[in-house]
Amino acid sequence: MSKRVLVLAMAATVLTAAGASAGGIVIWHGYRGEEKTAFEKVVALFNEAMASRGIRATTLAVPYDAFADKITASVPRGKGPDIFIFAQDRLGGWVEAGNTIEQIDFFLDKAVTSRFIPTTMEAMVYKGTTYGLPFNYKCISMIYNTKLVEKPPATSGELVALARKLTDASSGRFGLAYTYSDFYFHASLMNAFGGGVFDKARKPTVNAPANIKSIELLMKWYQQDKFLPAEPSAALITQLFNSGKAAIVFNGPWFLGEISKDISFAIAPLPTIDEAGGQPMRPWMTVEGMYIAAASKNKDDAYEFLKFATDLQAARVMALEGRQTPANAAVYADPKVAADPILAAFKRQVDVAIPMPNFAEMAMFWSPVTTAMNAITKGGAPKAELDRAQREVEQRISSLRKSP
Repeated sequence: MSKRVLVLAMAATVLTAAGASAGGIVIWHGYRGEEKTAFEKVVALFNEAMASRGIRATTLAVPYDAFADKITASVPRGKGPDIFIFAQDRLGGWVEAGNTIEQIDFFLDKAVTSRFIPTTMEAMVYKGTTYGLPFNYKCISMIYNTKLVEKPPATSGELVALARKLTDASSGRFGLAYTYSDFYFHASLMNAFGGGVFDKARKPTVNAPANIKSIELLMKWYQQDKFLPAEPSAALITQLFNSGKAAIVFNGPWFLGEISKDISFAIAPLPTIDEAGGQPMRPWMTVEGMYIAAASKNKDDAYEFLKFATDLQAARVMALEGRQTPANAAVYADPKVAADPILAAFKRQVDVAIPMPNFAEMAMFWSPVTTAMNAITKGGAPKAELDRAQREVEQRISSLRKSP
């Protein structure tokens, strides 16, 4: 390579870097299909709005299965994007690991924080500090076959009566089907009893009395009322619903794309629980947060994108074209959004949902409780199995905190 070519190449590199620093921001996301198309439209609208200021955003779609590991491996080393979008359950771990997510309290004002469904904003806070803005949320609700269910049950008493009536185990028909052995799905019942897996001091409470009561009710549904299928995998739930052999399922918006076009369905809030004093089932909510990478050299411009993408115009695009459930509260007053039965139903459900804990310790929780739930649904005693899970979670957390 001649000296002249080398100098020109070096100059081009400097100009490219300067251009990126001056206004180019890179966003990583895990969207596909219509949600990806809608998000790219939001980015295009942002670029159009910011053209006069020389700010431009580009995107990279990352396969979801590899997304979390890619963030963990790349972002702290300064090899990642300016912004990434991911569920809040990893937030605490990334904060504790350091050099991954930028604090944004400095940027915030009431005009921005008040635009969101309050619980979605809570999900962006870790140890009193805000690390992102909520973009979309997801939670489970009640999805039912309208040919089998004329009126969705509003209480656990109504649910049991209807589900028993619609169950014929000999022919593989069930009144209700959901992956109840998965603690994420069970959490809605646990929360109705006032249970939880961590207290305010972040100490594990896996074997709390309320948690035991919730599992005892679940096992009554399974063992005595017998309207739930055995060993409920996600594939089995889909197969049962699409074949008309499950009248009701508890599932989230991700399930809608799996429903056969031959099935007529509707969505309603999860029932209240008579055995818990009429309290509603309160599912865990996952919130897709928009985070600024700690190593970004474009933090001011990145925050401009966060504000734009979570405002009303972008929320309309994500709701109506991306079929997402935005965290922006005002979008649900939009006539087209309000008239959409699916979006309106998930909004009613999220009003009683609880953000999934975003503590770093959550990573220590899943394996022990998964083992416990599998043992319980195969006949194990709820208290004994949750006691065992509690001890294991405590041991894992203790080891985590002792590690350098």
